[in-house]
Amino acid sequence: MLKVGDYVTRKKYNNDILFKVVKIEGDKVILSGVELRLYADANSNDLVLSSISKKKPTIEAIRGLDVSNYFYIPGVLVHLDSDQSYLDKCLEYYKTQKIKCFGYKFSESEFSQNIENIIKKHNPDILVITGHDAYYKKTNTYRNSKYYIETVKKARQIKPNTDDLIIIAGACQSDFNSLIKAGSTYASSPAHINIHALDPAIIASFIALTDINEVVDLDEVLSKTKYKSDGIGGIKTFGKMKSGYPRKEKN
Repeated sequence: MLKVGDYVTRKKYNNDILFKVVKIEGDKVILSGVELRLYADANSNDLVLSSISKKKPTIEAIRGLDVSNYFYIPGVLVHLDSDQSYLDKCLEYYKTQKIKCFGYKFSESEFSQNIENIIKKHNPDILVITGHDAYYKKTNTYRNSKYYIETVKKARQIKPNTDDLIIIAGACQSDFNSLIKAGSTYASSPAHINIHALDPAIIASFIALTDINEVVDLDEVLSKTKYKSDGIGGIKTFGKMKSGYPRKEKN
């Protein structure tokens, strides 16, 4: 019998995506993607129990730095997420890249009412606003894009200079065009597709580890993500890392 916390795939979709069971309502099962930022529901009869490796994947440094002579101060991040499990994955990723990040979990509808205090508290170089979303083709509407757009606009009222604050916003299938117009530097999803749980964190980390005098290579940074420019797009901007000399090794 299925229980909350089980890992499953859906027979109807050829077992293409691994999900975690988050709620069971009779025969209806609410699912959360393990890697993709995706909520779904399915009939219990359509689900197949699966397994997930307990071994953490090896994560390489996203950017190579010359540590022989210079020291580096990466940009500071704030990451807002509506899903604690995805937020935890991203915070762990930032740790592997040695980047300081302050993480907050709110529902999408609560983002905008909290963003002002958070920006004033941490004065971040990079702001990530993500969670869950969906695009409904028949009505040309979005599940949560309006909340991301509202939050981006409010953040831009506080820090209007796009060089001062890099904003990465959106989730699966979000309204890319409207997010960019609202003031996002990077946004999902140009092709209305799902994005990987770590894609916003990968973009943020790459920018945080790019020198402040260097323009971030759009092709290179997007190539680091799961679905490239179909999943996330953006605007050319400078990096947020400061470098210094000489490097003093710890005793």
